[in-house]
Amino acid sequence: MLQKPFRRPQFFYTTAPLPCPYLEGRLERKLVTELSGADAEALHDRLSRAGFRRSHNIAYAPVCPGCQACIPIRLNVRAFSPNRTQRRIAAANVAVEGFEVPPRATTEQFALFQRYQAARHAEGDMAAMGFYDFRAMVEDTPIETSVIEFRDPDDALVAACLTDRLSDGLSAVYSFFDPKHARRSLGTFMVLWLVRRALALGLPHVYLGYWVPESRKMAYKAAFRPVEILWGGQWRVLTGAEAATGPVPVSTGLAQPITAG
Repeated sequence: MLQKPFRRPQFFYTTAPLPCPYLEGRLERKLVTELSGADAEALHDRLSRAGFRRSHNIAYAPVCPGCQACIPIRLNVRAFSPNRTQRRIAAANVAVEGFEVPPRATTEQFALFQRYQAARHAEGDMAAMGFYDFRAMVEDTPIETSVIEFRDPDDALVAACLTDRLSDGLSAVYSFFDPKHARRSLGTFMVLWLVRRALALGLPHVYLGYWVPESRKMAYKAAFRPVEILWGGQWRVLTGAEAATGPVPVSTGLAQPITAG
């Protein structure tokens, strides 16, 4: 008689309330689970489609009572058409070249990361990260991950994006850029690069994390059209009106669905 192989149950935990990093005066709670073992890639795929994100070997999703501010968002790369501003950004950075490198932290990357944090997120927890913390963020991954390094013609590192490979797309885990080049809109340029890379790989989506309509720092994500949001348990196209004000809240006590199917 054949026996089914033992499958370890997947445990999910809720974190204690902490100050919200996006909206002042609010608290955040997360649903977290470990990504490990032979099933880590498949689990990460399912959880990503269910609105989860990855940090190190943990997948997480916000479950803040009474708040639905964090909305999973992704690009359908085959349907995407850059607008005039995005085309101008691509042209302004035509000399910047992206290189996929293994997830190995370097002092050059860390120096850029520090400059970015000091200029853009000086009050955030990540601004206090040392090199070993940064190395853990880059290298502690149970799935296929790379760092996209963006270099100018002088080979100077001007931006970087920690990127996960999914079965249905690329996931931008964390990106940062040289603040002295802020006017070049390198954040948008990196997304445009990921779109081209996903198309070259035959992958349908680029996952952009969470869109927070009330946060100015997150507003750029809704500028990629058409873009899809996970809302009411389904991925659907974000409308123009919703891009300006956010979608109408759904009747659930959780910020995001927690199923991984």
